[in-house]
Amino acid sequence: MTHPRRGASENQRALQEAIKDLIVRRGLAPGSLLPTESELMAELSVSRHPLREAIKALQALGIVDIRHGLGTYVGTPSFSPLEAGLTFHSHLSLHGDLRDIGDLVQIREVLETGLVRQVLAQIDDADIDTLENAVSTMEREAAQGHYSPEADWLFHKTLYQPLRNDLISDLLRVFWSVFDKVNAQLPRTEDKPEAAAAAHRAILTALRGGDPEVLAAAMADHFTDIRERISRVPRR
Repeated sequence: MTHPRRGASENQRALQEAIKDLIVRRGLAPGSLLPTESELMAELSVSRHPLREAIKALQALGIVDIRHGLGTYVGTPSFSPLEAGLTFHSHLSLHGDLRDIGDLVQIREVLETGLVRQVLAQIDDADIDTLENAVSTMEREAAQGHYSPEADWLFHKTLYQPLRNDLISDLLRVFWSVFDKVNAQLPRTEDKPEAAAAAHRAILTALRGGDPEVLAAAMADHFTDIRERISRVPRR
């Protein structure tokens, strides 16, 4: 016998899938207006309450966008739910075994060491001047004992612009932003600002040098200080 709550949950998931299928079948693009609530109720053979619950669930996932007084629209791609979830679990990780933070750093390292090779193939489109300015800012700030997260992100954002892949840029921004939120709570190495600036200078130098192996190695070395700081957090 199916438990009532389990049955209701399964019905909700089925309804959410039906709404997503309707969007795909009709070829509705991000920003397109969905049918009215009455039309959806009729087409999906569902009552108002479960339909609204399904719409709210899809809104939380960024699949639809409810604009009060205007209607419900197909949502635009967003990593906000992912960023919120990763940030929460990373903060929890600081008080646990650090697995989530370590996993986050590992994913970003694997992603970036692979992507820089592709950037090298598009080197003519690289904004070397902006990369140089970002590194120079980090070096000036480091000389005064300060770390510049704005210059750090500007460097990474600019580095991958030649790929012309907004999805990569958005995903890296999420990983970078989540780590930046817990960064201040990790133990500091004595040369933290200097080490960060030097790591970015090495990446830029390798990019100018044009050797893909040297460039990938420089990017991997960039994460050495981060791994060292994570290793210093007392395990609970």
